[in-house]
Amino acid sequence: MIYRTDLTEALVHAPAAPVHRTKAKTDPRLHDFAPAHDDFRAQVACGLGSNRKHLPCKFFYDQRGSQLFDRICQLDEYYPTRTELGILEDHAAEMAAACGPRCLLVEYGSGSSLKTRLLLDQMTDPAGYVPLDISREHLLDAARRLAGHYPQLNILPVCADYTRPVRLPACDGVARTVVYFPGSTIGNFEPHDARRFLHDAARLCGPGGGLLIGVDLKKDPALLHAAYNDASGVTAEFNLNLLHRINRELAGDFAIDSFAHYAFYNPRLGRIEMHLISQAQQTVSAAGSRFFFRDGESIFTESSYKYTLEGFQALAAASGWNVERVWTDERCMFSVQYLTVVGTPLGV
Repeated sequence: MIYRTDLTEALVHAPAAPVHRTKAKTDPRLHDFAPAHDDFRAQVACGLGSNRKHLPCKFFYDQRGSQLFDRICQLDEYYPTRTELGILEDHAAEMAAACGPRCLLVEYGSGSSLKTRLLLDQMTDPAGYVPLDISREHLLDAARRLAGHYPQLNILPVCADYTRPVRLPACDGVARTVVYFPGSTIGNFEPHDARRFLHDAARLCGPGGGLLIGVDLKKDPALLHAAYNDASGVTAEFNLNLLHRINRELAGDFAIDSFAHYAFYNPRLGRIEMHLISQAQQTVSAAGSRFFFRDGESIFTESSYKYTLEGFQALAAASGWNVERVWTDERCMFSVQYLTVVGTPLGV
């Protein structure tokens, strides 16, 4: 399924630096802090052994899962990607100006870095770009492509779980660190986890740092339903791929056809919920244990919270951030927001 105060008028309207599209001399060096395989095993065993079965959505993103998510982003029904791209096309120069010169841009969950190119094309002398993703192969492929597109840019790929505190590689000449978190991934966090995540991002950026973040907004539930239940079934395939991964990596014996994708909007909680529903009473082996499923029992795989602008502003303030700028589309379906660090709150 992360990552500033207004500058002068001249900087806002400064022309983008020319981009030289030549082959990179060397591949970017990977900084590998990926969780151990035992972490995947332990969390799967814990989630499937719970009274309410669940699996962390971060494990969607093996190489196949990342490829499927790229396909989801191109679907007609999936409005977030094209809406956010439209906002970036209209306002990337303003966003880049807010980041300022000699910025270290750290993108959480970088994926294919498609949106990042719109931002990088407008940035003034960036100190470096840190794409950070949990899918090692997908990360390296994207970093190599970017290195070919921006041979003068210092690209420092990091394989890590960004839901945990992150260690950044050394980079010279950094004026400020800006975390870039496009898409609507902040919605995948439960509210208390979102506060903790934003708090950790504020600590990572430090004084003077910034956060450029995509935030999906509340809207007609029919549009939300269609976005997570596409007619071509790619989202269903993406959801079910998690079981394929467990079979492959954890000696699982899930009968994939005996589970079905199910997604719906929960208006009370303001979130999309994604589940895998057992289509029969069955017992499954995985991660060295056996798990019993009732007919109709659910594995909860993902939340996707939708915010109001006021609701997200309150969440940011509780986590050490101040919302400086908000850009939206004409229908106010999606927002890109620029936040600055105002302090590190206690008790998060």
